[in-house]
Amino acid sequence: MTGGKIVSVIVPVYNESKYINGLIGSLLKQDFPRENSEWLFIDGNSSDGTKEILGTYEKEYPELIRVFDNPRRIAPCAMNIGIENSCGRYIVRLDAHSEYAENYISLCVDYLEKNPEISNVGGVAETKAKGFTGGAIAKMLSSKFGVGNSAFRTNAKSGYVDTVPFGAFRREIFERLGGFDERLARDEDNEINYRIRKNGGKVYLADDIRLTYYCRDTVRGIASMAVKNGTWNVIAMKLCPGSMGIRHFVPLCFVLSLAALSVAGIFFRPLWFVLAAEAALYILCDFFFSAKSAKSVREFFALIFLFPVFHISYGIGSLGGIFRLFSKKFRKPRKEKTVNGKGN
Repeated sequence: MTGGKIVSVIVPVYNESKYINGLIGSLLKQDFPRENSEWLFIDGNSSDGTKEILGTYEKEYPELIRVFDNPRRIAPCAMNIGIENSCGRYIVRLDAHSEYAENYISLCVDYLEKNPEISNVGGVAETKAKGFTGGAIAKMLSSKFGVGNSAFRTNAKSGYVDTVPFGAFRREIFERLGGFDERLARDEDNEINYRIRKNGGKVYLADDIRLTYYCRDTVRGIASMAVKNGTWNVIAMKLCPGSMGIRHFVPLCFVLSLAALSVAGIFFRPLWFVLAAEAALYILCDFFFSAKSAKSVREFFALIFLFPVFHISYGIGSLGGIFRLFSKKFRKPRKEKTVNGKGN
């Protein structure tokens, strides 16, 4: 395929059979002209039938959909593969766990065309999930107590921000700054947006651009996600200083303080009173924000449990990330990944 497209939608996928039909259904409803679009799905060797589902869509829409393999599976590799095989003027990075408003792509393009100072624009995510537990997890992830000042999750107003999750980029950004950092299994969005800002670009959150994000719907799933995010936040901060915000390390500080005060209290007992005060303050916040978010008594008690599970898992993950930094793998400098695409 050669040039002529305005938008290249790139979607990294791995075992997304539960969500892929909903995603593609929302893409088929987009009001942006299909003849000016291409959709690239980059599959990380899925084993649940995702690639077969994509193959069916590729046969049905051969001029629109293409599927590529991603042997390394991780998202930054998927994005670089997608960019290299794309030809659009704008690169729209979407997530398979989400569905997008009908005007999502058209609004992204409109913002970029009318505001040359914007390098990346994204929208606000409404977090949802199936079932009672999933619904409670969604509310936790939409709470400032749960995720801090994560603007795109907490329904913030339009404005310039540090990062957006599923944004639309100008192609020349990647041609000038290089592709996504393939050392990172997670947090590649924070890193690329930091690089954009560091080099004079701007990242914009538009509150009229909307999407629905489907989060993990089990306690085990959200705890596992928290551990992985916590781990990679530390690694990303080491590899790309400045790419992560203070809020990403609050759970680590919380877990470390609990551990340090518990041990130090053995030798200096007054520190146990400090530990008790910290725990009491956390419990009060837990009860307050659970009551604020819950719509039923049952949901209230679920949130009381979920907030500390998420925060402690996140903190433990960050602690594990500190130990992983000693690996030689994370001492290597970032290799410049040149990405041009088929349209050049």
